[in-house]
Amino acid sequence: MPSPRPAPRLILCAATWSMIGHPSFQRSWNATRRLRAMRDAGFDGVYTEVTPALAREARRLGLVLTGGLAAPDFATGRKFLCAQARAGTPLINVHLLRHDTPAAAAARAAARLVKLGRSLGVIVQFETHRDTATETPEKFSELARVYRRATGEDLPVTWDHSHFAVVKHLQPPDYARRLLAWPRLIRASRMFHLRPFTGQHCQAPVTDARGRLTPEFRTYLDFVEQLFACWLAGPRPGNALHAVPEMGMTHGYQLSTARHAWPESVRAAREIRRVWRRALARSSGQA
Repeated sequence: MPSPRPAPRLILCAATWSMIGHPSFQRSWNATRRLRAMRDAGFDGVYTEVTPALAREARRLGLVLTGGLAAPDFATGRKFLCAQARAGTPLINVHLLRHDTPAAAAARAAARLVKLGRSLGVIVQFETHRDTATETPEKFSELARVYRRATGEDLPVTWDHSHFAVVKHLQPPDYARRLLAWPRLIRASRMFHLRPFTGQHCQAPVTDARGRLTPEFRTYLDFVEQLFACWLAGPRPGNALHAVPEMGMTHGYQLSTARHAWPESVRAAREIRRVWRRALARSSGQA
């Protein structure tokens, strides 16, 4: 009998964006201190725009590297993709072009970046994200359709469902039905950006003033468990899923009354790991 397939691994990566202005904006941690804090908080890796110096320190600390870049045009995307590949980043997330880019043009650029990534030995994925060619469910679906028609392959996607949820002002009973509408592409993904959301705000607080989980975050965790169950039912590429509690301090994401994003990310990671174990146990029981 063939040996059973090993259990897939959840690789929790902290975003350096979550650590801006921590512990204070007057005494913000440097890159080395941030990486040590990630390791000490139990994260498996780091998600950032990777530089050679950061890559060396992350490897020294045993942290997995995942990269991210904005590609408002192909030339910029090529430049940053090559730089992060040279730094040794195996998985790179891309914000693809602009909100008004036609699907055909976006599909051509995506195909060129994927081909370039393969030539450099890295995996490229495109995030569902505001102000890019993937910013709404409709734009994303059309891009995915055109990309598959042109290449014969599925569009590689990093899923951040918060943007779609806000665009559609979804209510909790509709989260799974509306946001898991692309099961094949979800199951083929290697990275999720798990930003807690409501249908009205793209970054909901994890905890309240007393350190208790907010009702909004508890509702979000129900969705995350269903998202994990969807992924676990698929091919499990690489037998590993990179997950980023994607909470940041800039661009209007951080509510003025909320705690700093870093301790919120640490708590979110702890809860995300818990629901992963539950989804994995359910998946194993159904195997």
